[in-house]
Amino acid sequence: MPLTDIPQYFRGDGVDLAASRWAPEDEPTGTIVLLHGGGQTRHSWQRTGRRLAREGWLVHAVDLRGHGDSQWAPDGDYTIAAHARDVRAVTASLPEPPVLVGASLGGMASLMAQSADECLARALVLVDITPKARPEGLAKIHDFMSSGIDGFDSLDDALAAVVAYNPSRRRSPRVDGLRKNLRHRDGRWYWHWDPRILAQRENSVEAADERERAARSAARTITIPTLLVHGAESEVVAEDGVDDLLALIPGAQHVEVRGAGHMVAGDDNDMLSAGIVDFCDGLRSRRTRLPEFHPRKE
Repeated sequence: MPLTDIPQYFRGDGVDLAASRWAPEDEPTGTIVLLHGGGQTRHSWQRTGRRLAREGWLVHAVDLRGHGDSQWAPDGDYTIAAHARDVRAVTASLPEPPVLVGASLGGMASLMAQSADECLARALVLVDITPKARPEGLAKIHDFMSSGIDGFDSLDDALAAVVAYNPSRRRSPRVDGLRKNLRHRDGRWYWHWDPRILAQRENSVEAADERERAARSAARTITIPTLLVHGAESEVVAEDGVDDLLALIPGAQHVEVRGAGHMVAGDDNDMLSAGIVDFCDGLRSRRTRLPEFHPRKE
């Protein structure tokens, strides 16, 4: 029987955050919180959420502030620090420390939140995000988000923009899937995120060095089990970024998803989910050093 996601809300730091929940049939092994990347919504985690629930985990996928069905920040604060405060608020409402799984922006927010409170999470999974990032990849994402700020005439036009951004994607996006990330108003289709996100200076390409310094400092404080899932074809995270993170967090594990780019969940969700499941199985058996799910090429 397919698992159905149950809508819910969390209270973040001054904003209401929409979420979906998947629960296992039996007593859960633990709790997992899934956090998406910039410009996405919690629906990008749907297949992963179901897979993890089938493996015995209670799963919450959360829309970041200003994204999806979550509240837009009244003061326009979309800094990583604001997202990290939301992560801390969400975890504080849970009965136990969760495994934090964050892609891109969600991963950076999780990293910063865990650094601020070492007891926050049980473990950390970063999906294609490291302190060191490729400037050209960040610029490409910024340009893609900016190109759709005035909306689209049709869903097909939005689909064409997504395909043009990632023409080599294994699984072609579908209009029905995009519909959840767009809203129709005044005769046009708009991405369902606050345009003020792009105006935040800290999120700009020019501020990359500042973000890297802050993230490197945060990574040095992480002591919980950590997994990095990296798209081998990522335009954002390169090999030197992977090496840097593994040096900053001793004992961190690494999964390389061949053929996947920055949007790992969309490019190869099965491999992503399998890597997270394998990592979480290690937590279940209380191993401190977890086996490599996918051996890394030297």
